[in-house]
Amino acid sequence: MRIASDSFESGKRIPAEFAMGLPDGFGGNRNPHLEWNKVPEGTRSFALLCVDPDAPTVPETVGRDDLQIPVEQPRGDFVHWAMIDIAADVRLIEAGSCSDGITPKGKRNPPGPPGARQGLNDYTGWFAGDADMGGDYFGYDGPYPPFNDLRTHRYFFRLFALDVEKLEVPERFTAAQVLRAMQGHVLAETAIHGFYSLNSGV
Repeated sequence: MRIASDSFESGKRIPAEFAMGLPDGFGGNRNPHLEWNKVPEGTRSFALLCVDPDAPTVPETVGRDDLQIPVEQPRGDFVHWAMIDIAADVRLIEAGSCSDGITPKGKRNPPGPPGARQGLNDYTGWFAGDADMGGDYFGYDGPYPPFNDLRTHRYFFRLFALDVEKLEVPERFTAAQVLRAMQGHVLAETAIHGFYSLNSGV
């Protein structure tokens, strides 16, 4: 199975229109174009995750003008998209078809392929307690790495071909719950990644 994108070249920079953050504020926050082929026989659905594995793990260092987050700081995952139950005959997600712009407090019912379900991304936790932005962030919300981070962030779009039509997850699900529910049902996996940074010195 292979996945590609017209929105960015694998291993190259993701354009700002697909990011949530710009150096001076919010970006276009459009989901990128994704297209795949060579699907294994027996595929009954797909699951899609977008994960940044380079998120800082020391919150008090984020967004500060007086320091740079060192490259060697331990990192964790930040989930930007979790979508499941994508029909087996789907091979394409058009750019901007699932997210196009910023939705304060999160998208409640993000658009997507018919029948697909979209889970919570990690902006749900990041904006928790923020009066203007706090809420449940479903679907895709793009890159917004800290401007003071010396590490360039990578964004992996991982597509899984599954042998079940629907995954057993709660209505309000996370990527971690998707990964657990997929165990024993993955026929194939493919991925594409791009990078993004808001640090002018990187």
